[in-house]
Amino acid sequence: MYDVIIIGGGPAGLASAKACLDKGLEKVLIVERDKELGGILNQCIHNGFGLHMFKEELTGPEFAGRFIDMLRDTKVEVMLDTMVLSIEDDHTVHVINTVNGYQCLKAKSIILAMGCRERTRGAIAIPGTRAAGVFTAGTAQRYMNIDGYMVGKRVVILGSGDIGLIMARRMTLEGAKVLACVEINPYSGGLARNIKQCLEDFNIPLYLSHTITDIRGENRVEGVTVSKVDGHFQPIKGTEMYFDCDTVLLSVGLIPENELSKAANIRIDPRTRGPVVYENMETSAEGIFACGNVVHVHDLADNVALEAKKAGESAAEYVSGLRRADKKVVEIKTLPGVGYTVPQHVRVPLDNKFVEVFFRVNRVFGNSVILVKDEKDNVISQFKREFIVPGSMEKIIIPKVMLEKAEGNLTVSVKED
Repeated sequence: MYDVIIIGGGPAGLASAKACLDKGLEKVLIVERDKELGGILNQCIHNGFGLHMFKEELTGPEFAGRFIDMLRDTKVEVMLDTMVLSIEDDHTVHVINTVNGYQCLKAKSIILAMGCRERTRGAIAIPGTRAAGVFTAGTAQRYMNIDGYMVGKRVVILGSGDIGLIMARRMTLEGAKVLACVEINPYSGGLARNIKQCLEDFNIPLYLSHTITDIRGENRVEGVTVSKVDGHFQPIKGTEMYFDCDTVLLSVGLIPENELSKAANIRIDPRTRGPVVYENMETSAEGIFACGNVVHVHDLADNVALEAKKAGESAAEYVSGLRRADKKVVEIKTLPGVGYTVPQHVRVPLDNKFVEVFFRVNRVFGNSVILVKDEKDNVISQFKREFIVPGSMEKIIIPKVMLEKAEGNLTVSVKED
């Protein structure tokens, strides 16, 4: 019997394991389907990691290495190259690998830290031929940074997600010509610093409100047609541009890996595609917690690790029997302009002095006020912002004393001046 089984050995799984240890749990198991710990961080050789968590600027492998070193001489068990098949209501985890075969592992608690995957060409239905040379940005990153293969010489990137932006810089530094980054939305989906450092610093044009409407090529991509889109994301006739290229990188969004969660009948938020969670990162299934990109897509690995720390501490409290059950549940709702919140529910009275609420907007806001109101339209908290963009996750802190004064559920909205 394990105190906790953590599914996933990336930044979320590693940070939650460390938090479980720090809270006194002794039997902790990490199950990872890859052949080594670290997850996506292993192929992220650029810097920019660790500024919040370690107060240093690290590469992805260095960031993962810090946690791996912390766990190296502990009692944490690790199963690599192991696939989790299912999770049962009694916290039994079914796994399989080539060494031990099929196993049923029992735990007092479970932490879901499976991360996310990229949307593919099939998911966005780009017309054209099925020529070689179309990659998701993460696949291209793995080929280049881990396997040592150059994926192309003349590149067009569809989508301005952070991995795509980072790969624009990476491929340019390796001698490729990145012709354009094309984004269907009227705003970029990446961090402002990545727009500056990966596109503007290398004079790579960013075409907002544009998309690829055709891919041409027989055996290999030979070129793409890019068209401007209207307010309904429909191509505008007569705006076509043709780019002679041999490679297309797709950076068109990430999908939390929740097949296991759904099979375990854990409630999923259709907006985030991740589990609905409480303020302590517990899901709708008692004793099962979730953190990182499996809950909602983060823009910083540091935030993943900090969220995972909370999940690990909460799992340890659950195993130790410290959780109070006699609490009222407050739902956090959103108004148009706010895409979602995490957590979606808060149990009151809070055990802590405040609750952190993360959210993303679905359009660009200028000088604005974030409003948190109760069902009586009372303003519980408000926060000023000069600029809010969909590419950056926002965080607000609601004090315990204000939350406990609220009447009914809460609503988060953004009012632009």
